Amino acid sequence: MTDPVKTPAPIRALPKLICASRWLQLPLYIGLIAAQCVYVFHFWVELVHLLEAAFGSQIALDKLISSIRYKPDVQLTGLNGTVIIGGYETFVSRMHLDNHPDQPEWLSHVNASLLKGKLATAIIGISSIHLLKTFINAANYTEQVLMWQTIIHVVFLLSAMAIAMTDKLMQPPPGSKH
Repeated sequence: MTDPVKTPAPIRALPKLICASRWLQLPLYIGLIAAQCVYVFHFWVELVHLLEAAFGSQIALDKLISSIRYKPDVQLTGLNGTVIIGGYETFVSRMHLDNHPDQPEWLSHVNASLLKGKLATAIIGISSIHLLKTFINAANYTEQVLMWQTIIHVVFLLSAMAIAMTDKLMQPPPGSKH
């Protein structure tokens, strides 16, 4: 019986260190959970104000107007929101739409690459809506705010393109057995 080749101690320490370093991500995950809680709370507060305003509450309408920095001397214009089925299906729960005529075809083959693309698309969508909201009310923002929001949005777009390019480069060539 032969002894397996033993790896020198310094080399064995490196994989252990790499594995242990995953715990450094814990504060990031906790911070993301906390930030998500804040966003969900803020979403519900604004949704309640929106519903109250839709049913005629002037107080709720004033709160909505002040939360989006509209000035009373600027004409108000509205924005309609949209709900994305893919975001719910991808990040929350299955919708069990099998054989439903409105089922998006991509729902049956979700993978990590698709999730990255969907997340990037969702971020760009949110950024687009926020930027549009800012542009509609541009009179109430400085040029610097408009410029930085546009730059941030362009960075999101470039990041999504980089993710797509990386995914394409990482795909095995057609016909290869990998």
